[in-house]
Amino acid sequence: MKIVLIGAGNVATHLGIALQKAGCLILQVYSRTEESASALADRLLVDYTIVPDEIRRDADLYIVALKDAVLRQLAPVLVKGREQALFVHTAGSMPMDLWKGLVKRYGVLYPMQTFSKQREVDFNTVPFFIEASAPAEVGVLRMVAVRLSPKVYEVTSGQRRHLHLAAVFACNFANHMYALSSHILEKQGISFEVMLPLIDETAGKVHELSPTQAQTGPAVRYDENVISKHLEMLADEESLQELYEKISKSIHNLPLSVIQTNKEGKNS
Repeated sequence: MKIVLIGAGNVATHLGIALQKAGCLILQVYSRTEESASALADRLLVDYTIVPDEIRRDADLYIVALKDAVLRQLAPVLVKGREQALFVHTAGSMPMDLWKGLVKRYGVLYPMQTFSKQREVDFNTVPFFIEASAPAEVGVLRMVAVRLSPKVYEVTSGQRRHLHLAAVFACNFANHMYALSSHILEKQGISFEVMLPLIDETAGKVHELSPTQAQTGPAVRYDENVISKHLEMLADEESLQELYEKISKSIHNLPLSVIQTNKEGKNS
């Protein structure tokens, strides 16, 4: 399996390293910026280019890991002269059909994980979600994905969009809460490190309990005494005060909405 990586960001970097370790042949790296292209190419000991016309045409698989807007813009350029190859993107929110009409064989290889270049990822735990234009291409993507992870699932573009939405809540929004927590602590001269055992236990609980069952704190019972005091403490930061109040109401109301949804599901 000869592969060209289109992109040299976090996803492309981790995928490229993992695929190479798994025995795949990375031929080349393309990126619009020479710094990022050369950095990843050096790690993989392969050639790189920053010119679309110089992207190799002899690969079996082109893995495109670019920002959504750039992906749409470059897709027609990338496939030119490479129409017989299999093209896939790695985006959670982009439909598979963006390739339709541009190339015959296409699909999606979506690893649902948060990637940072500074931190290694154990791909054995990463779920891969695949989709392709035909059963044969699904087979190829499954063959590639299982080299990296035992958790490979075939989903539609619609399902993948909802996976991405759920991931934003579970990962990006959760991490933003850590940033706000760190901000509050810094103002008091307290290290964010003291929060790590709490964060680890909170994350660990949802391996055994549902998120609703694992929820604790004043918002669950809507303890107005505690909530009012917290809102007073945030009086000088209106945006945080508003966020605290809205999330507290959401936490308190969620169990009722979940119960109602379950009831409606059983009655339908």
